[in-house]
Amino acid sequence: MKLNDAVFGALFAALGAFVLWRVQGFPAIPGQQYGAGAFPGLIGAGFVAVGVLLVLVGLRQRAVVPWLRLADWARSAPHLGAIAAVVLGVVAYILWADDIGFLLLAPALLCVWLLALRVRPAVAIVVAIAASLAIWFAFYKLLRVPLPWGVLKSYAF
Repeated sequence: MKLNDAVFGALFAALGAFVLWRVQGFPAIPGQQYGAGAFPGLIGAGFVAVGVLLVLVGLRQRAVVPWLRLADWARSAPHLGAIAAVVLGVVAYILWADDIGFLLLAPALLCVWLLALRVRPAVAIVVAIAASLAIWFAFYKLLRVPLPWGVLKSYAF
């Protein structure tokens, strides 16, 4: 990322902390090693780790005042829209995953994120569906992490 490291690192760390706080309320699954909060908790921990690293890099490379100034290109609408799409997507997953379900929400979010990064729509759709199915298979089938089914609960197996 060529954005302002310290400021965006602090935002990533705060978002990760919010995710980790929120998954504490996810119910435990009897007889399962991992609960429903394992996947979002892993993402939250990653956000905290990346955020802390970005803050440290930003503080090391910049003086106190200059690192608060964003580069001109970072203030452009496409870049701010992509950042907003990622942050809002993570919050949307946390809030709506139980109601909508992983298999419907994850491809939609991935597709929006890829489109925000200016990936061609056909490629974004294929990659979003394939990545979501691969993640679902890895967590639900291999690791036995129960992902939320949402509206597809009657089709759960």
